[in-house]
Amino acid sequence: MLVFDTTIKYRIFYLSIPQEALLDVAACLADKAQTRNGRNRIIIEKPFGFDPLSSSQLTKSLLSKFKENQIYRIDHLLGRNIIENLTVLRFSNLVFEPLWSRKYISSVQVILSEDVVTQTGSRPKTSSGPPPTISDQVMVMSCGWYSDGYGIIGDIVQSHILQTIALLAMEPPISLDDEDIRNEKVKVLRSTRKLDPKDVILGQYKAVSGDKVGFHTNNVTPTYFVAALYIDNARWDGVPFLITTGMGLIEHRVEIRIQFHHVPGNLYRERLGHNIDMSTNELILHDVPDEAILVRINNKIPGLALQLDASELNLLYKDKYKIEVPDSYEHLLLDVIDGDNHLFMRGDELEAAWNILSPVLKEIDKKNISPELYEVGGRGPIGTFYPWEKHGIRWLDD
Repeated sequence: MLVFDTTIKYRIFYLSIPQEALLDVAACLADKAQTRNGRNRIIIEKPFGFDPLSSSQLTKSLLSKFKENQIYRIDHLLGRNIIENLTVLRFSNLVFEPLWSRKYISSVQVILSEDVVTQTGSRPKTSSGPPPTISDQVMVMSCGWYSDGYGIIGDIVQSHILQTIALLAMEPPISLDDEDIRNEKVKVLRSTRKLDPKDVILGQYKAVSGDKVGFHTNNVTPTYFVAALYIDNARWDGVPFLITTGMGLIEHRVEIRIQFHHVPGNLYRERLGHNIDMSTNELILHDVPDEAILVRINNKIPGLALQLDASELNLLYKDKYKIEVPDSYEHLLLDVIDGDNHLFMRGDELEAAWNILSPVLKEIDKKNISPELYEVGGRGPIGTFYPWEKHGIRWLDD
């Protein structure tokens, strides 16, 4: 429960404006609109710069007018319950914390796919005609969202995906204080190896003209991204973190999958069937379409024969908790009011995130990497599965 000192004045400035105007507006607010005897906080929306250089300049300019703890770089995806639950699940359950390292975990997958309807809203039926078709919705996407720049890399990967990995992989903070948590996140980001362009697959959905699919935009802005990340520290050395994120796909899906190693010298190997990979233990965190926590285990199939089956222990939130889940913006805005910035990127985190992505961005600028086209409503580029195969990771599509 939030408790406020009513004798203190609070001024919160929410800047959901074009990046080109951000610095001028922020400077004007700092000089003319701040309260001098209270607390001032400024919220800025993505993108936090368009590349490492512009991001650094943006940070320096903001810090010339505001303190770092007054700046809230908001990403609504970080207000989802699944993000908060990462640390709760790990640090409050003895069954997971001892297993949280390269010794037991073979890979981590972070998946965020968005369908057409998710990006353009619902399909309202009006008296003037039928609901919009997929073609109509894709035209909205291709006309506005990613017209240039680094597309989905700057919008989702640089912020949401890397922040998710940082929270999942960080060392235990000394407390739940926001700065203690952010100190541990930035250590993970600084320990993350720069992305090798050879470990990256980019895609771009085919835009639509009338009823014909096959016409694409005139730029090479990616709307799909697959990559393998490695964290070079003692806890995670050699463990691949596989990222998959894209738009205009067959389904809206947000998921984190933690795959464990095989049981050494498994006594039941012969009873697991031909594909031993299917017997791998997994911890799966679903956010969309249904929020759930699943643990994949092996158990005996009932009957006289000794045959094993991979089953899931399932905590489905909508069945367990009959409560209304607040919108992610509600969550984050309450954090701003309360002065809690652990779910907001600090300047050094932002710099470290851009540093991880810089080799890929340079190759895009040189036009050495071009996105592979994929059909709207499909599963993404054909090359999607290459990084998974290269790094020996089992792809599960269910």
